[in-house]
Amino acid sequence: MAKTRSLQGGFVAQSAAGLPFLLSEGQEVAFVPPVLDAPRRAHVTSAVPLDDHSFAVTFDAVEDIDVAEALVRCHCLVRRAELPADALDVRPDAWEGWRVFDASTGFVGNVLGMVELPGQTLLEVAPEAESAAGEGTGAASGAPARTILIPLVDEFIVSMDEDECRIDVDVPSGLLEL
Repeated sequence: MAKTRSLQGGFVAQSAAGLPFLLSEGQEVAFVPPVLDAPRRAHVTSAVPLDDHSFAVTFDAVEDIDVAEALVRCHCLVRRAELPADALDVRPDAWEGWRVFDASTGFVGNVLGMVELPGQTLLEVAPEAESAAGEGTGAASGAPARTILIPLVDEFIVSMDEDECRIDVDVPSGLLEL
């Protein structure tokens, strides 16, 4: 949850990077990480769109601002069985061609695709020089082109603009040089 919305315990919530908003009325959620003196589970009582990226959400077990403030920055987990069948289907090429910008270094390159690993998903990015060349520097020499792998985690994703096909990240110093 991004922030509190009302004195009665409402929230402004956003989906995790790259996923659609999945909360709907009646779903049971688990708040993670758990917070002392706050509920660990609740049912969604309402989820109303505020704009393209944010929803006003209320839960039955969150009745006042103090409890809501304790749960800000928690994530809501929902049982897979409570989601629509195709809710988590992400096409590997969904972000292909999107431009990636880092807060410190500026334009990083263009997304080639996603790499699914057991513990996380990575964005595979063609660096700026290779994106501009179109072919990649390794194409002429026969060597594989260098790509940058960026973990697709909330801590690194600053914003995503679907209209501009742009992903803004803020990655730790040195990660882009690996």
